[in-house]
Amino acid sequence: MKIAVIGSTGFVGSSLIKELELRNFETLAISRQEIEKTSELIKYVNINVNNIDKLVSELKGYDVLISAFSAGWINQNYHEDYMKGSVSILTAARLAGISRFIVVGGSGSLYVTENVQAVDTDMLPLEFKTVAKAARDFYLEHLKQEESLEWLYVSPPFEMHPGINQGRTGNYRTGTLNPIFDESGKSSISVEDLSVAIIDEIENKKFTKTIYTVAY
Repeated sequence: MKIAVIGSTGFVGSSLIKELELRNFETLAISRQEIEKTSELIKYVNINVNNIDKLVSELKGYDVLISAFSAGWINQNYHEDYMKGSVSILTAARLAGISRFIVVGGSGSLYVTENVQAVDTDMLPLEFKTVAKAARDFYLEHLKQEESLEWLYVSPPFEMHPGINQGRTGNYRTGTLNPIFDESGKSSISVEDLSVAIIDEIENKKFTKTIYTVAY
């Protein structure tokens, strides 16, 4: 199985690349930054995701595409740029004949009641809402309507940041649509274990066309 990762130098993307290399997957690491690395298993390429033709050309022959795309946290036009980039990636995935498309979104897309997502409540800090709304809107407006691709939208738990230093334990619980809490009321995971869970799901294929979430 050949796997491509967009956003491969970001917080989640770089962790995914490490996990894929650990498991000996042939991997395409796509970033808007120039990467000077060499690896027998990983091909590093610099692509602007809005260049659909170039993206399609590189993605052809890959089985799974993971998008950990971000438009830049301090970007004043984050919502517009995220939506544009995400739609370009979705289009390229279709045209390249990708079998499975996995989007790493945000915890704000999780449903805290039957019809209310976390991004529309006070559960999510204000500074995260622009990013969370963009990810949620792409899910609702484009991904959820997608019929030709076998897709999965990954929502991390409410706490996933560099301060969570458990590292790679391989332990996690899975769910769909709703957040997962532990006995103390926390919803958290390390980025390393999120990556384990995503690659496990690619290998085991238990969920499709839904919001998928994991937590300790």
